[in-house]
Amino acid sequence: MFPFRTVLCALVALGLTLGPTAAEARFGKRSRPSQSESKKDRDSNEHGASAIGTDDDDAPRRPSRRRASNNRRHVSGGATVVPSSWLAAILITGNHRMNVAPELRGDRHAAPLSFRLGIQGGPVSEGGAGGDLFLGLEGRRFGIDLRMTGLGLPTDDGSYGSDTITLTQSHLTWALISHERARLRAEAGLSTAHAPDITFVGPSFGASLEACLAGPLDVEARLQVTPFPYRQVDASAALALHLGAVVLRGGYRGMVLDDAGYVDGIANVDTFHGPFLGIGLRY
Repeated sequence: MFPFRTVLCALVALGLTLGPTAAEARFGKRSRPSQSESKKDRDSNEHGASAIGTDDDDAPRRPSRRRASNNRRHVSGGATVVPSSWLAAILITGNHRMNVAPELRGDRHAAPLSFRLGIQGGPVSEGGAGGDLFLGLEGRRFGIDLRMTGLGLPTDDGSYGSDTITLTQSHLTWALISHERARLRAEAGLSTAHAPDITFVGPSFGASLEACLAGPLDVEARLQVTPFPYRQVDASAALALHLGAVVLRGGYRGMVLDDAGYVDGIANVDTFHGPFLGIGLRY
């Protein structure tokens, strides 16, 4: 139905088949000879705090017991009504409402103004993990898209600890297709890569697609490329379930990072891929 989606799927498959070339170190990291085994960090347990309630001592004389019981019922009832009303408001708002009136159907992927915010993450190859935070604001045609990705990876040289890579993208977007059932964007801007021993800044280009499959279920695909000074290819495909303003998504992602030999004269290439789950809001 959408030829561009087929192209994106092919690019994802191509990115996943690319393995790391012969390299001495991780992307953006100098070679450090070491044969000690890496050890895993242990997470500390979180400790929560309990809530404290309040009592009201004053009560009218005559209907003291009945009115006091009514007051308690009113207070306890209000504590449950407020969260439920907020939850109901979230689930019936947003651009993807469960029951969309005919005159509002144009608000789905062709909204005059939309805002999105979300987080997602999951395991990646080589025993690491990755997470994303993204924020977007766009009109019917133009918008902005901001993303930050963090990768936590075991060290490649066997030393203690872990390697951290932080990637950011700042894009301006242009909707080539802005339709009730689909939105296709072209994107361009800047990307950065903060590796253990170097920081890169380069131009970034991308494309993204969102299309309705059935009811509140969408398919999403995204491709981002940085051609120089370092090289990055980031592709993902996912299914997204819109429950009003709440978005639940899950999919698969592949990424290739190449520092082009800027660190120690050797092109260090890393390939990551794995599933991810996420949650977000969209208005």
